[in-house]
Amino acid sequence: MSSVHALTLADVLREHARSWPDQMAVVDGDIRLTYAQLDTRVDRLVRGLHSAGVGHGDRVLWLGQNSFRLLECLLAAGRLGAAFCPANWRQSAEEMAFVLGDLAPEVVIWQEAEIGDTVRRARDREPAGTWIRHDGPEYDALLADAGMDPDDGHHGAELPIADAGDPVLLMYTAAFSGQPNAAMLSHTALVGQALVIGRLAEVDSTYAYLNCGPLFHIATFFFTLATFVHAGTNVFTPRVDAEELCRLVQDERCTGAFLMGPTIEEILEVNRDRRFDLSSLRTFPGRTEWNDMVTVDTSPWARHPGGYGQTEVTGLLTFAALGEAALGGHGRPSPLATVRIVDPDDEEVPVGETGEIAARGPLVMNGYWNRPEENARRFRGGWYHTNDLGRREPDGSLTFVGPRTRVIKSAAENIYPTEVEACLARHPAVAEAAVIGVPDRRWTQRVVAVVVSREGEKVEPDELIEHCRAHIASYKKPSAVEFVDALPRSGGVVDYDDLDDRFGGGGYPGSG
Repeated sequence: MSSVHALTLADVLREHARSWPDQMAVVDGDIRLTYAQLDTRVDRLVRGLHSAGVGHGDRVLWLGQNSFRLLECLLAAGRLGAAFCPANWRQSAEEMAFVLGDLAPEVVIWQEAEIGDTVRRARDREPAGTWIRHDGPEYDALLADAGMDPDDGHHGAELPIADAGDPVLLMYTAAFSGQPNAAMLSHTALVGQALVIGRLAEVDSTYAYLNCGPLFHIATFFFTLATFVHAGTNVFTPRVDAEELCRLVQDERCTGAFLMGPTIEEILEVNRDRRFDLSSLRTFPGRTEWNDMVTVDTSPWARHPGGYGQTEVTGLLTFAALGEAALGGHGRPSPLATVRIVDPDDEEVPVGETGEIAARGPLVMNGYWNRPEENARRFRGGWYHTNDLGRREPDGSLTFVGPRTRVIKSAAENIYPTEVEACLARHPAVAEAAVIGVPDRRWTQRVVAVVVSREGEKVEPDELIEHCRAHIASYKKPSAVEFVDALPRSGGVVDYDDLDDRFGGGGYPGSG
C-alpha cells in the first residue's frame, strides 16, 4: 500500500493534534491532556522507547492496570512500527512468566501498586527486556530524557515509520488449546473497527468514555479506540470501584462506560440517595431505578447490542445492529468483512446448515504471534477459520451456534476448560479432570471441576481450588469440585454432555 493511502493510529493522533489541539484527549486522576499535549508526550515516548532498543517489529509489554499511559504506549509503539501488548494484570506469576517468555518483549512497562509482587515473581522466571515502572519516577524520566531535539526537525522524522498493515496491538486470547495465543491486530483493523463502532454507537468528539473495564480485553478497548479515532475524551480509572465510577461520571460528564451487571448493582446501591448526577451516562436500559438515574441510549448499538466476534477479528465480525428484525441472533457482517459458513472440507454449506465461520477482510488479525503451525491451519485457503460454529439464515443474517471447543462465560471473562483441566492435572493427587460450566444468576456461569483421584491418593476440594488459584488467574479456578471413579466417555473422548446432565452444567455461550 502506498504511504499516500495508509492511515495508522499515529497518523490519527497527529491529525487530531492539528485539527483538535485543545480538545481533551485523556483524563486520569490529576492528569489532563489535550490532543496536542498527548501528541507531544507520544513523540517523547517514541524517542525514549527507541533509545531503549525498540524498533520496527519489536514488542512492548504492559503489565499494569488501566492508565492513560497504556494508550500513549500503544500510540508510541505504533509510531515505531512496533507492537504493544496489554497483558492481563490479574494473571498469576506463572502466567505472566509465560507471556514474557512467549512474547520476548524489548521493553516491559510495569506497575508496582497492587500487582508488584506478582510482577517481580514473573520477572524472576523470565527477566528478558528493559523494565520501566510506570507508577514511579522511571517512566516520566524516560520522557523527560527524550525531550525534543530542535536540530532533528519537527516530530522526529528520522525515526522508523509504521505501515498501516503492521501489527500494532497484541492481545492474548483465552487458552483454547491449553496455552494463550497473542492475536496480532493491525492499524487498519483498529481504525476500521473504531469507525464501525463509532457509527453504530453514535460516538463523536463530544463522547467521553470511562475506561473502567479491563483494557486487556478487546471488548473494552474497541470503545477506547472508537473514542480516540473520533477525537473524544478517554477517562481512565485503574479498576472498578462503584463510588469512584459515580464520581467520574458526574465530574467528567462521561457518556459511555464498560459496565457489567454486578457493577451496575453496586452503583445502584452506592447512588441510592442520588448524591451523584449520572444523567450524562448513555447506557442500555435496565430496571426502572437504573433508567431514572442515567440516560437510556437509543443508538443502533444500544437498541440491538452485540453480535458475533472474537479477539482475532478485532472484537466483532457481525453486528446485531446491522439490519432490523434479522432472523439470525447475531446480525449481519461488518461492512469491513465477508463471511462464509463452511464444512470440514472448507466448502460453503447451504443456508440453514451449521458449519465453521470463516472470514476475511481488514478486521481479521495478521495471525498469532509466534504460532506458525496454528496460523497455517487457521488461514488455509485464503480465509481465516474462526474455530466457531455458525449458521446463515434465509434472510442472510447469521447465528452463532457455539465454539467448536467449549467455553465457559464468567461475567466478561472467557474460560476455556482445557486450561483449567491442564492445571488440575498437574496436582499429584489428580488422575484426570474435566471442567464444566454451571449456570449462575450473578456471573452467568461458574466453573465446576469433575475429578478422578489417583489410586491411593486423597485430596480435598479446597486444596484443588487453591492449587488452581496459585497457578492460573483466580477467576478461572473451580468454585466446586466433584469426585467420580471415572469420567464418562463417548467414542473415546470425555462425554461433557453426560457431565452436564449429572452435575447441572449448561448456559454455554451460543447455546440458548
